[in-house]
Amino acid sequence: MTAAEMRAAEEAVFRRERQLDVMERAGAAVAREAARFATGRPVLVVAGPGNNGGDAYVCARHLRQGGLDVSVAAMGEPKAGAAAEMWSRWEGPVVSLYEARPRPMLVDGLFGTGMTRPLERGPRALLADLVTAADFSLSIDLPSGLETDSGADFGAPRVSATLALAALKPAHVLDAGLERCGHVLLADIAIPVAAHRRAAARPRLAPPGAGDHKYSRGMVVAVECAMPGAARLAARAAMAGGAGYVTLAGADPRGGGPDALVRTRIEAAEDLAELLESDRIASVVIGPGLGRERRSEALLKAALACPHPLVLDGDALTLLGRQAGRWLRDRRAPTWLTPHAGEFARMFEGEGSKIDRTLGLVLETGATVLHKGADTVIAGTDGAVRVLAGASPWLSTAGTGDVLAGLLAAQAARGLRGVAAAEAAVWLHARAASLAGPAFAADALVDHAAAALGECV
Repeated sequence: MTAAEMRAAEEAVFRRERQLDVMERAGAAVAREAARFATGRPVLVVAGPGNNGGDAYVCARHLRQGGLDVSVAAMGEPKAGAAAEMWSRWEGPVVSLYEARPRPMLVDGLFGTGMTRPLERGPRALLADLVTAADFSLSIDLPSGLETDSGADFGAPRVSATLALAALKPAHVLDAGLERCGHVLLADIAIPVAAHRRAAARPRLAPPGAGDHKYSRGMVVAVECAMPGAARLAARAAMAGGAGYVTLAGADPRGGGPDALVRTRIEAAEDLAELLESDRIASVVIGPGLGRERRSEALLKAALACPHPLVLDGDALTLLGRQAGRWLRDRRAPTWLTPHAGEFARMFEGEGSKIDRTLGLVLETGATVLHKGADTVIAGTDGAVRVLAGASPWLSTAGTGDVLAGLLAAQAARGLRGVAAAEAAVWLHARAASLAGPAFAADALVDHAAAALGECV
């Protein structure tokens, strides 16, 4: 939830119960996690002047009542409201942030949601030194110095863990937040939340039934052109992702690939258009290794004209460029775009967070957009958003995007639509990377995709 949405959810709760009670629950939740990580060691709680500081004073009180050695350093005294009341209930000493001494366990309660400008140099440096000196650091809701809605870095330290209160915020899963937040935990503090944006989760996929056959499980056509290996990776991934029948359509019918991969010869765009008339086809993937020549563009136009669910990746996205909206506006079949940052920039220029910009491209094209990266954002035409953060950094190697396109085509062929298909694909992709371990090639990623799929059925 954005900062504004979180404030609205809190205000709705405050109409039926006291803010003090909600703050007490939040601070107690932080104390439980802090005690778990402190394992009996001395704790320094850093408190700001706002509600995040109020949570910090509650945390300090609970930790002290639990028998821990707790000290509090503050940057300003709460002036009024629930935070001031919690400050008054803290019976221990309070020192200035400038007088704070490092302790093995640090709780960061300086600033939470709602930051709109960088931290001042002095507090930023002091907090960074205290975090560095601690064995373990826990931030309340957000590390102090992260912009809530975008994850932009306003001087936040890199903490060991962050306890999100009530709901994840965009900063937990976007941009600098990926590194600054450390391990992200979520505390239920009895604030009802309802949002279209969620973290991507393991899908529940139906296994084949007794009456299924290769066509009922979905036939995928992958289009091959300038770089055959990329299309072959996508085709193999579609096979590993559960498709029942995969055809690789290209100029060389004798090209490599598994024996189960069916190769179909196409010389020109007219051949592809004829092939795609078949009503047995359940999805098409084009773009991996497509190239940017006239023949590539002609093949893309043939694919865009087909009546089947369509996954557009790689060179197909670059060929569409700023004209993507014009080309896709009239498509009636489901369409997915899978750009990385560079391809996205060639298609769409907008402002705001990665979520905002991804939704902007959805609005312009009418397609589901899977905006790749360490913070992969999926957005659908109904406004639904899924974010997968923290996937293996070893995915930053050639060919892994082609594998993702093939996995997505397989989910589309199996009948999933919109955000659901893309969410399943990114989860399978990330899980396969986890199973592959470090320093894998994209080919190895395909080899582990079936095992990832096995965890979902």
